Amino acid sequence: MSKMNVAVIGTGMYVCGRGTNGYGTIMPALCQAGDSGKIGEIFLAGRSVSGVARAKAKIKELSSLTGAKLKITFLPEGRNNMEAYKEAFRKIPRPASAIIAVPDAMHKEIAKAALEQGLHTLVVKPLVANVKDALDLVKAQKMSGVYCAVEFHKRFDLANLKLKDTIRSGSIGDVLYFLVEYSQRKSIPSVIFKDWVSGTNIFQYLGIHYVDIIYFCTGAMPVRAMAVGQKNWLVSKGINTYDAIESTIEWKSPSGRKFISHIAASWVDPESTTAMSDQKIKVIGTKGRFESDQKSRGITIVTDGKGAEEPNPYFCAEYPGQDRRVYRGYGIDSICQFLDDAKSVEDGSLKVTDLEGRRPTFRDSIAPTAALEAVNKSLKKNGAWIDIKNT
Repeated sequence: MSKMNVAVIGTGMYVCGRGTNGYGTIMPALCQAGDSGKIGEIFLAGRSVSGVARAKAKIKELSSLTGAKLKITFLPEGRNNMEAYKEAFRKIPRPASAIIAVPDAMHKEIAKAALEQGLHTLVVKPLVANVKDALDLVKAQKMSGVYCAVEFHKRFDLANLKLKDTIRSGSIGDVLYFLVEYSQRKSIPSVIFKDWVSGTNIFQYLGIHYVDIIYFCTGAMPVRAMAVGQKNWLVSKGINTYDAIESTIEWKSPSGRKFISHIAASWVDPESTTAMSDQKIKVIGTKGRFESDQKSRGITIVTDGKGAEEPNPYFCAEYPGQDRRVYRGYGIDSICQFLDDAKSVEDGSLKVTDLEGRRPTFRDSIAPTAALEAVNKSLKKNGAWIDIKNT
């Protein structure tokens, strides 16, 4: 069949590394997919001409590094256009997919536009912030008949697959509780996401990853949630969002037993911390425990220029290939899996329904979204417990 064409909506850090020394995750993944002959044309759409120009410069550097020869149309051209994505969706040749990496509040609008054009669609997490919007997108997906997924890349991390296997095997018994600590550097909310960070929060941006992992590993459904947060350093910088949020979610497993997750998330780590993300998960069961330090991946690099660093070689990392630089990691795997699935749906070897329960589809995101909505409601009600309706 024809190669899959891809519309990329967004020009920020996750797309091409804007504001960082790297190249993001989406474009490195497309370089690898293009190198293996999986994709055709790319239409990359932002909102401003200046933002697109910065993305173009980043992608030029990346293409030189990897040797990838990508055919890319950049939009908008000439003048700013808040709806350049619509032009990308209209112009892109079929078969085509859309990868949406924009601020949370824009996810529903742009995803629906992609579905209306019949595009297989991948949206960065969270899909949306409330169950009503999630159900609206599930309905739109059914009507369009295309494949839709959320880019929950932690499902592809071998450490989390080992966690799932350990829980499902019963070797640690019935789960009693999860403990998660997840934090990032101050530059994420105060510099890189400064323009839109007040429209989200640290639980919605980071904590949702581990909500999905708990759901993915256990098959449990969230029953109720409560959360409290602290506004301190970011507010002092004129940014009205939480420094940290601590949440407690009660879950009901398929067996009917209940367990608790505690997630502490923040994004005010010092810039001198040894990794962009500091993340740990611990699971306690009736017969044992599972602990995973997902920051310290076994590599420490110390130099005069950067001090101590602890890189994660398994997420999205650059490596020497046979002839040029290549990218590997579970972040790459997540995006390439979506493209492979979309192609399989296009050529008829898979049905969209075949992927339910096997991938982080829009429908599969309803449970994590319900927990997110309850946490956000609890924050507004000063830590009150919020019951979650049957999702």
